[in-house]
Amino acid sequence: MSSVQTTPVPTPSPEAGATGTPPRIIPRAHAPRLRALDGLRLIAALMVAAYHYGGRGGEVTKAWGSSPAVQFPTLHEWFAYGPLGVQIFFVISGFVICMSGWGRTLRSFFASRASRLLPSYWAAVILVTAVFALPVVAYKAVSPSDALVNLTMMQQPLGVDRVLGVCWTLWAEVRFYALFALCVVLPGATRQRVIMFCAGWTLAAAITQAANEPLLDLVLMPEYAPFFIGGIGLYLVHRDRKDAYAWGIVGVSWLIGQHYAVAGLWHAPNPDFFSYRTSGGIILVVTFGFVAVAAIALGWLNWANWRWLSVAGALTYPFYLVHEHLGWVAIKVYHQDLHLSAYATILLTTATMLALAWLLNRYVEEWLTPRLRSALSKPR
Repeated sequence: MSSVQTTPVPTPSPEAGATGTPPRIIPRAHAPRLRALDGLRLIAALMVAAYHYGGRGGEVTKAWGSSPAVQFPTLHEWFAYGPLGVQIFFVISGFVICMSGWGRTLRSFFASRASRLLPSYWAAVILVTAVFALPVVAYKAVSPSDALVNLTMMQQPLGVDRVLGVCWTLWAEVRFYALFALCVVLPGATRQRVIMFCAGWTLAAAITQAANEPLLDLVLMPEYAPFFIGGIGLYLVHRDRKDAYAWGIVGVSWLIGQHYAVAGLWHAPNPDFFSYRTSGGIILVVTFGFVAVAAIALGWLNWANWRWLSVAGALTYPFYLVHEHLGWVAIKVYHQDLHLSAYATILLTTATMLALAWLLNRYVEEWLTPRLRSALSKPR
């Protein structure tokens, strides 16, 4: 998932004048970090973790020894809304990628994204593969060949077994980065170009849905596009709260996004399904994501400037990577081996995964990220 960077609100350079070239945006130095965005990222990650631990069936049932619906007879219905944390992540990602890509060269943008995503990802793939290979762990590890392919982040298009269940969201992120880099970063970010990118992607995604063309669907991601585009629109609002085009982008993205969220997660009451979500509840959570990022964009949450939020933001990505599969192992130990209650188990499992995320941030990201960024940023 995208990190929250201390990238400034840009200011326009002098007008191009007689050339007719749109003014480029030059970033100001020393802009304050949007720490509330870090906090929102952690909330979204905890939502996803709640779903994986107590809001669905599948492999986690083996860890609990029974269905999470039995372990959490009331809360499991609330935990079932957890996957919508991914949509909130995508809105945040649209905001952050537009913010961090503005004024960057293509090389700098690529170096920033690769150095942010890869260190913890590589560590998580290696760690989960190694833990699942232990004889005492009841879960099957992927083959050595598949594990190696997973290091490229290309396992999904190549049809290879995934080491990390959550990596499908990273594949969506990578495709978004590629689209934004080619259409906005490469030619140079301007307000007009960003607006045209959002409008063009929205229209193309709708056409893709109607055409039912797999290749276009793979590239344009109509079910996720509204959330990325909505986040981009909210960054334009952050630059100018009176920008009617930006608000239009946000409004259309919310309308389309809630449709895809309901279509993907809602079903009529059916005892054969583990969870039941209401369409109203799904719309409410999607709306919360848009409204929360809008409040940050408008500066309404600037008072939430506590330093610990930056720490929370730094832990979110490694926590997101490791929490699901290694969480199964922790749940089994805490609940079945140590006989702790379900509520104590879920809290301790979450705390354990956050502690592991801290270790990954401290000893992997802080060491490897700047070195990788420096290596990728050097001109040849």
